[in-house]
Amino acid sequence: MLEKRTLPFSDQWLRRFANTAFILVIAGLVGWELWRYYLLSPWTRDGRIRAETVNVAAEVFGKVTEIDVAENQFVHKGDVLFIVDPTEFKLKLAKAEATLESRRQDMLIHQALSARREHMSAEAISKEEQQLSESSAAVAAAAYEEARAARDLAQLDLERTVIRSPVNGYVDNLRLRVGDYAVVGQNKLTVIDSDSFWVSGYFEETKLPRIREGDQATIKLMGVNASFTGHVESISRGIADANGKTDAQGLADVNPIFYWVRLAQRIPVRIHIDRVPPGLTLAAGMTCTVVVNSHPHR
Repeated sequence: MLEKRTLPFSDQWLRRFANTAFILVIAGLVGWELWRYYLLSPWTRDGRIRAETVNVAAEVFGKVTEIDVAENQFVHKGDVLFIVDPTEFKLKLAKAEATLESRRQDMLIHQALSARREHMSAEAISKEEQQLSESSAAVAAAAYEEARAARDLAQLDLERTVIRSPVNGYVDNLRLRVGDYAVVGQNKLTVIDSDSFWVSGYFEETKLPRIREGDQATIKLMGVNASFTGHVESISRGIADANGKTDAQGLADVNPIFYWVRLAQRIPVRIHIDRVPPGLTLAAGMTCTVVVNSHPHR
């Protein structure tokens, strides 16, 4: 009687082989997806919150008599920030208005005299005297216009003693106290435009072919669970080149070092913020992760 032999390929071995193959296939797919995501998908951890800022400085010289804002305070466009002592400028305006009235009266007198002499006969007045009278009237009119311009300038200087916010935003870098002297053009505070926040994402150049203007983007701030959305507004067309410098002789200063592994350059991409979740505070300079969805149908 023949002894029954066990087949080498049992059902248990086949099940083990199938499970192992399935796990390897899944691992391969996961590895491929991770490789595609990290190396090909348009995303970056090197993102920054950006905003436009306005450096506020006085346009007239004088002592600061009033400060109406505090550090980090929100202000609306047109709100008073600080005031320069207007006493001297009020006096200058009064003097300019008095000079203007004097020049106006002088102009009226010369114009009336010129008009009267214009209708006189040649026997009563010579042609030369008529022309001289017309010239005097013209000079008086020019002097009046000059005085009016001086009055307008004095009025403008008086208005400039009140420094107002040019935009809606937040007061920052306030380095001003009552009694300080405001110097023309010297920055006294900064207003961060609250309506101008955007995101600068610095993407590797190898990922730029997958980014298009209008693509949806997701922004995730560091240390914040909530994320918000935006879209690609524009792509920068240039960055600084370290090899573009020249030496004293005007020759190109090229770095002689060659790296076996070449690092991809990072190109700024401007992301427009569509909506910010309520209660989320944005500050210029915050870091974030930006993921661009170049395939919205997925």
